Amino acid sequence: MSGKLYICPTPIGNLEDITYRTLKVLNEVDLIAAEDTRHSIKLLNHFEISKPLTSYFEHNKDTKGDYLINKLLDGENIALISDAGMPGISDPGEDLIKQAIENNIEIDVLPGATAFTVALVGSGLDTHKFVFEGFLDRDKKLRRKRLEEIQEEDRTMIFYESPHRLKDTLRDMLKFFGNRKIAVNRELTKKYQEVIREDIETVLKIYEEKEIKGEFVLIVDGFKGEKQAKNNYDELSEREYVEVLINTGLSKKDAIKTVCKDRKLKKDVVYKQVLDL
Repeated sequence: MSGKLYICPTPIGNLEDITYRTLKVLNEVDLIAAEDTRHSIKLLNHFEISKPLTSYFEHNKDTKGDYLINKLLDGENIALISDAGMPGISDPGEDLIKQAIENNIEIDVLPGATAFTVALVGSGLDTHKFVFEGFLDRDKKLRRKRLEEIQEEDRTMIFYESPHRLKDTLRDMLKFFGNRKIAVNRELTKKYQEVIREDIETVLKIYEEKEIKGEFVLIVDGFKGEKQAKNNYDELSEREYVEVLINTGLSKKDAIKTVCKDRKLKKDVVYKQVLDL
């Protein structure tokens, strides 16, 4: 009979946020798989948990995944933990869970701390409908392509971001989303927790003048304008197309550039049609 895979959320900052049930499971399993064993050993030592620990992260998940599945098939119970929060959310644990399901291994997901729910509830933005985007692509072109694709998303949007990419992401959001409301959450539940609820332009100005440290969760207001069906763009004149793009939040310059690219036209051809806009 195979063992059970326990998905155990760990605190996103404040150690007091761990649940009694998670501590019980960590004390009872045969093996703990951690994203970073050096980080997780501090958590385990704090709660006086002494169990075998092995690494499971993005760059060893293929080989280590097979190792863990074999352990489970041999009857061992394994707890999967990440550095912080729920394993499987923007995390390689997703792949181990899929492997376990493919091998008919029982999975028990424990409830616990998750950064994006804390940020969403405290944002003051609509929580009835929301979409989790996670980390945007590191590649500038792919990041901007994704933001362009979702610029008419009317649900509240949730993003994770690292400190060194925060300003670039905010600039791109301002470009494609316009100056919407945003809640920027830094170091949630930790000593230097910070939440800024403003519009994108104001937040960008704040962080232009600050040293940026910590991990971020960005909660962005959904699109409130009138949606323009993408497949109707071909029916618009160049001038109408530029106007639609400006109404979605693009600057006139970027709108003209987009139309020129889509229609394969020279800039001066489109520019002459929109001089008075």
